[in-house]
Amino acid sequence: MQNFTLSQKASLFVAIAVCIIAPTIGYIKIGWPPVIIVGGSAIIGFFFWYFTYLKKPNDPKLILPIFILTVAALQTHMVEEYFTGFGPAVSRIFDVPWTEQSFLMVFMMIGPIIYTLTTLGLYYRVPLAGFVAWFIFIGPGFAEFTHFIFPLIEPNIQPENINHVTQAVKGIEVADMPNYYYKTTGEYYFSGMWTAILPMIPGSYAIYKLTKTYLQSRAQNK
Repeated sequence: MQNFTLSQKASLFVAIAVCIIAPTIGYIKIGWPPVIIVGGSAIIGFFFWYFTYLKKPNDPKLILPIFILTVAALQTHMVEEYFTGFGPAVSRIFDVPWTEQSFLMVFMMIGPIIYTLTTLGLYYRVPLAGFVAWFIFIGPGFAEFTHFIFPLIEPNIQPENINHVTQAVKGIEVADMPNYYYKTTGEYYFSGMWTAILPMIPGSYAIYKLTKTYLQSRAQNK
């Protein structure tokens, strides 16, 4: 760390804080799912970022197009999630208070602001922007495969009731929680499943391409 610039040190501090604070807030507000999904993605993304972008930021011509494609695919994917009640559906599975309003606030409002600023940061090779990009590649990008697992998980809330349910979950009313449990509906589907592959394609490619570029650069410098 002694060889890092002030910008790199500041970015490292913020990234570590995000890896700790974001899952903690998610656990307090919702429960274990955010800790596993968000926290896991942040930590994995942190290690990729630490050994690649933090030490030597990628050329914007390499990382920017992949990041923008991943974000565009992610936002398209979230349109399906919105219309099919992703947040409330997850609430029904895990018995956690994730309302439609909180889903919209985090992923459709705050998210795009962060993505836009990250795009600017990647252009100017700001170290912290690389962390956000790696988090997107790992989490909302590659980890979208979890949508194909959710239909197999028996909901904690009225698993045999095929209708939408509105009730208080941990003191917070969650409206219109759909049931996508395969054994109840007879259909293998979960909110956002059809478009989940969209962000996975550029996200997975980004992991491959950026890792390969780093390894090639390391080999040339030996």
